[in-house]
Amino acid sequence: MNELSGVTILMQGGAWTIVTLVVLLILRGNLVSRAVLEDVRKDRDARVAEILAERDTWRAAHRESEAARLEAQGQVGELLELSRTADRVLRAIRGEVPGDAMDQSVAAPPS
Repeated sequence: MNELSGVTILMQGGAWTIVTLVVLLILRGNLVSRAVLEDVRKDRDARVAEILAERDTWRAAHRESEAARLEAQGQVGELLELSRTADRVLRAIRGEVPGDAMDQSVAAPPS
């Protein structure tokens, strides 16, 4: 079983086998220096901070957009109510009677 795990090979080769193994690991990129690791971590942290800042910007923009949409929706409701009131007043001034040609039920095209 030890032959399969490589323990016997390391015991027979000694220090040169360990050095060769470490050099191979470094060349393949499995082992990196602490400086390289710190650079990679700093780069990752900077990207994460940038993404979080962008996310917060989009959230603030969404909140502002929703507030403007709700305000516009309220204004449209008020304008609609004013137009209905103006329509009723103008019809009352003209003396229209329900059922004339301007009434929706009479002016609607036949089905």
